[in-house]
Amino acid sequence: MKTSQRIAVALAVLSVSAFGQTFKVESVATPAGASSLQANWSVTPAGDPLLSWVEIGKNDSASLRYAVRHGNAWSTAQTIASGRHFFRHPAELPEVLALAGGTFMAHWIEQPEGSDDAEFVYVSASKDGVHWTAPAMANKDRSPFQHGLASMIDSGNGEASILWLQALKGEDNPAQLMRTVVNADGHAIKEETLDSDVCTCCPTSVVKTGKGLLVAYRGHNAQDIRDIYVIRFENGKWLPSKNVYADKWKIDACPTNAAVAAAKGDNVAIAWYTAAGDKPRVEAAFSADGGATFGKPVVVNTAQAYGYASTVLDDDGSAIVSWLEQGGGAGRVMARRVSANGVAGPVTQVAQGSRMDLGYPRLLHAGSDTWIAWGNTKVQTARLAK
Repeated sequence: MKTSQRIAVALAVLSVSAFGQTFKVESVATPAGASSLQANWSVTPAGDPLLSWVEIGKNDSASLRYAVRHGNAWSTAQTIASGRHFFRHPAELPEVLALAGGTFMAHWIEQPEGSDDAEFVYVSASKDGVHWTAPAMANKDRSPFQHGLASMIDSGNGEASILWLQALKGEDNPAQLMRTVVNADGHAIKEETLDSDVCTCCPTSVVKTGKGLLVAYRGHNAQDIRDIYVIRFENGKWLPSKNVYADKWKIDACPTNAAVAAAKGDNVAIAWYTAAGDKPRVEAAFSADGGATFGKPVVVNTAQAYGYASTVLDDDGSAIVSWLEQGGGAGRVMARRVSANGVAGPVTQVAQGSRMDLGYPRLLHAGSDTWIAWGNTKVQTARLAK
């Protein structure tokens, strides 16, 4: 056997060996305070993990904060906004991005005091990550209805795109998938409707592929089928939305349990929850063409699934998926690797607790590390080592 062949075989064996192992969960001290929730991640242009969260202080006051992980230590936590009416639902995750060029951008959802229906998208920007612009409402409509479930991505030129849902006729009627572009000064400069009939209260997810933006969301039709769709922005225009896979989940309610996408170049992974056929499960599907087509999904969970999935792509093209499920009389945060050809690796339990206290766990892949954050009363973080 030639040397090159021996090396290839050895690498393949090592890859299979690593794939067949459970993750080692390495707890990492979090910069979040003792009372904290709604953790979210992003990656800085330098490749460092950025963790954001809402921190509860005296008299139940709330602040949006963030810190960056440099090597083995967190930076000093910075406060973006405080004393705001943050909507503290686990699905309404604020987000902080460090954009290419040095601008920072943050978004969150506020629910005015005394209102059960009104939700509004707010945004703030910073040139240095320390001094932030006054919070500004990003949605044009000011009526007391839902404007939320947002996700955000760097649009280039110091701008960010915020994807969000607008339900002007209440939760029992179709919502719209919206996009707002915000400039480096924190001002909304463009708003457009991408889909006029989507599931009302399931979060959005947006990633950047080698071809452009891809948004994953839960769709809706007149028969109350609520499958997962993607819509792509390529060559300066939005393409028609596409069903990722026809689960045909018919439900006369919004499950508040949507899809999460990850992308590296033209490789895309999407994980989501469905209860079609009365079989609650978390599924994952892959695309090798920037989301134009997807393969048949793989069932990820092994026990009774609650959903609330998250996913990232590893450097080898496999996806790491996390989700919540029931087990041992409690809720559990679980994770496993799924190869691009649909082979699922061993399952790892990351954490255990009540379903509500676990919040909506979120994964991040930065450099060679995979991180996870969870917690709806105290944010916790860990590294998933191979």
